[in-house]
Amino acid sequence: MALQTFRGNENRAIRVYADTSVYGGVFDRAFAKASRRFFHQVQDGDFALVTSALVAEEIGSAPARVQIFYRTMQTKAEVVEISGEALRLAADYVTSGIVGNQWLADARHVALATAAGCRLIVSWNFKHIVHFGRIERYNGINLARGYSAIGIYSPLEVIGDENPGKSTGNRNHPRL
Repeated sequence: MALQTFRGNENRAIRVYADTSVYGGVFDRAFAKASRRFFHQVQDGDFALVTSALVAEEIGSAPARVQIFYRTMQTKAEVVEISGEALRLAADYVTSGIVGNQWLADARHVALATAAGCRLIVSWNFKHIVHFGRIERYNGINLARGYSAIGIYSPLEVIGDENPGKSTGNRNHPRL
């Protein structure tokens, strides 16, 4: 999907929650190109980056270069705390069988993004988050609990034009 699909009000960037896998993806050969492009678009203001205390906790056990990159992106990020509201929503996902209790952290990422009012969550977790059989179920719980549905995608699906500068201006970026 092209960036323009998600761009509602041209003056306001879309709030996007990036889970831990997207930060690590910057340094993973299989995911680096799309992860880097996503973070370039954050720096360009196309997306308003949202992360959480859970991501910060998980990043703590990541390789040093991932930790450093995460810290550099914090100047562009809103960090949401782990709220009781999000914990209850994550528990509902587990209770309904979307994911097992051993994958509670994955459910918490979706819940944190949902409770924070993000329009999208991006992740490279294709087993428990970006999964055809689970997305509709996450959103079914969200709607039943009075939340909006959330778009759940890989970074590859939300990044804009592959030619940096074409759709977002020709800006200089620190090396990602």
